[in-house]
Amino acid sequence: MKVKRKIVEIDEGRCDGCGQCVPSCAEGAIEIVDGKARIAAEKYCDGLGACLGECPNDALTIIEREAEDFDEEAVEAHLQVKEKEESTMPCGCPSANLRTFIPPASTQDTNHAGKESRSVSSLSHWPIQIRLVPPTAPFLKGADLLVVADCVPVAYPNLNSDFLSGKAVLIGCPKLDDAEAYIEKFAEIFRTADLKSVTVLIMEVPCCFGLETIIKRAMEAAGKEIPFEEVVISTRGEILKREKMAA
Repeated sequence: MKVKRKIVEIDEGRCDGCGQCVPSCAEGAIEIVDGKARIAAEKYCDGLGACLGECPNDALTIIEREAEDFDEEAVEAHLQVKEKEESTMPCGCPSANLRTFIPPASTQDTNHAGKESRSVSSLSHWPIQIRLVPPTAPFLKGADLLVVADCVPVAYPNLNSDFLSGKAVLIGCPKLDDAEAYIEKFAEIFRTADLKSVTVLIMEVPCCFGLETIIKRAMEAAGKEIPFEEVVISTRGEILKREKMAA
């Protein structure tokens, strides 16, 4: 039944799909669909506006209009379904729960409650695992993409300052994960994301070079030629090679 009440309205022109509003909605009323925040169903939105302060683009407002009445029982059932869906995904980390952050201007924090300076992360989004990030993730759109073999961050201590800043990052293992699934995922990313560049960081061990092959095959499958650089890291954390690659 529709009643006149307060409800959240989303300005799609302002929304960039960052997803910061999603976790702030305890009722699960907001979802990211096709790169935009949307109300999953009017009956899930209580109209209190806990999500408003999370939007960096002021795309959320509270309005009063005719809408389906808020239904607590429907919300409870909706949350149970979402919880079940999320628990069946790898690591229990739902790719639908995309998040973006504003990274610091510097990777060094010199004002940490009077303590000594420490390194801080340049990561601008979550998740980062290749298998968990959908090709339509808003943080991939027009990005400089950094693809990292998952041993690299342990071996190379300056990943944040030297490579991560200003880039979207995806991480995985070309040996232990499904290479064909990676090729399909990257091909779809290359078709839809309009990337500016791709940088691949791998270890010097032979199995790691499969990541280069994956990226090349995905570009070929997508029919794209994107500026592509490969960086090889030694097991002692040194840069052995930096090379511009042909797609």
